[in-house]
Parts: sequence; structure tokens; C-alpha cells
Amino acid sequence: MKALLAPLCAVALALSALSAQAQSALNDILSSGVLKVGTTGDWNPMTMRDPATNGYVGFDIDVMTALAEDLGVKVEFVPTDWKTLVAGVVAGKYHITGSASISAARAKAAGFSRSYFSLVTVPLTLAENEGRFREWSDLDKPEVTVAATLGTTQEQQVKQYLPNATHKIVEAPARDFQEVLSGRADAHITSNVEAFKLIDQYPQLTIMPVEEPIARTPVAMLLPQADQVWINYVNTWIELQTERGLFYDLAAKWRLAE
Repeated sequence: MKALLAPLCAVALALSALSAQAQSALNDILSSGVLKVGTTGDWNPMTMRDPATNGYVGFDIDVMTALAEDLGVKVEFVPTDWKTLVAGVVAGKYHITGSASISAARAKAAGFSRSYFSLVTVPLTLAENEGRFREWSDLDKPEVTVAATLGTTQEQQVKQYLPNATHKIVEAPARDFQEVLSGRADAHITSNVEAFKLIDQYPQLTIMPVEEPIARTPVAMLLPQADQVWINYVNTWIELQTERGLFYDLAAKWRLAE
């Protein structure tokens, strides 16, 4: 009986593996010749949409273009926003997303690739407020309004780390830093990589000189949670490209570390 069952089990496992591969996003990508990538287009320098051309540029765009080239397919960038980023990959609107902060909340519904760099969170305010706000504790007061964008990791962080502040949560395409520029908020928090770009673009903004940033967070790509075939492929690709220096070179190109 054991001799008969062993071959049957092997066949069942082989058929199960073939079925999983056939249902994988990887199979769909290779069959259609298109890699669909969800991207918000509002995170400088990761992904930025040019209204004139309706195209995208940034670190994520370069990474996904390289991934598509190695797959031998075209890349199609699918517009999304932060509050629907996870829902889009779960619903199959795109095969993968650009960079997203790894969080337990997102991991409940979607899968993550391996991380390829980490962010920290810093606070920004108007340069004229620099003497008023110097530490995190200066922001954590009811009379201080701190802005964040709906659906972002910073929305959760502002509630976690600044519970006593007045929170102003804005919905994309509005952005939290615009609330500070307009005077509707005293400060906002964002990743260090975006902070450096913002102060270059808007000299009236400044990074608060806090002693330490908060919430060091790994960043990865979002993928369908149950699609282990596709997740394995992307993780293998990330490992290879890390060894070949792709992420290091693109980090230097887009000034992810200052």
C-alpha cells in the first residue's frame, strides 16, 4: 500500500505546484507581456507624475523598469493612491506596487517582498517656526496642528507618536506639506528621503532639528499575499540586483541618503 501511495502523493504534489504556477501573476505577466505596477506619483523622489506627459519618474520607476526588462516584458504604471494601494494589489488591478513601508496592518491583506532599504520619519515646519519647534515634545500639544496624508504610514505614526497634537488628515491628491505651506497646519511628518526633496523645492520649509528621527521602517514592494510563486521570483530578483548594485546606484542617483 505504501508503495502505491508514494507515487500518487508525488503526482498530487507536482500537479498542485503546476496549478499554483498557472494561477500566479508571474504566468499572467509572461503571457500578456505586461507588468502592471501600482504607483501613486506623489512621493518625491520615489515616484513623481509629470502632468505634461502623464508619465512617471523616480527611484521606483527605474526599479520597476529594470524588473520588466529582466522579465522580458513591457511595464505599465497604474495610477493609485495611498488609501487604495493595498486594495488595488488585492483586487488584481496591478501585479505589484512600488515602494511601500512595511506594516503589520498592510501585511494582513497583502504580501511583501524583501526589503531593499529603510526610512526614518522626520518633522517639517516653516523656517520661521524653527525656534518654536525643536523637539518632538514641542509638537505633541493640543494647540499644535500636525498634518498627514490619508492612507500613508505617517497617518498612523502621527497618531502613535503625537497623540496629544491636533491631527489634520488630508486626502490625496492634497498633501500634508501643503497644509504647512498654507498655514493650515503647524508641521507635518514624512520620510527622510522626501524631506530633503521638499526643502530643496520649498525653501520656506525646514526639517526640525530633533535629536533623533523616529520609526525606522523597512520598505518593500506589495504583492498578492497568496502568490508565493510571484513573491519568490521578486525576492530572487531583489537579491540578485542587490549584489549587482542596482539599488545602491539608484539610491545615489535619486539622493535617497543625504
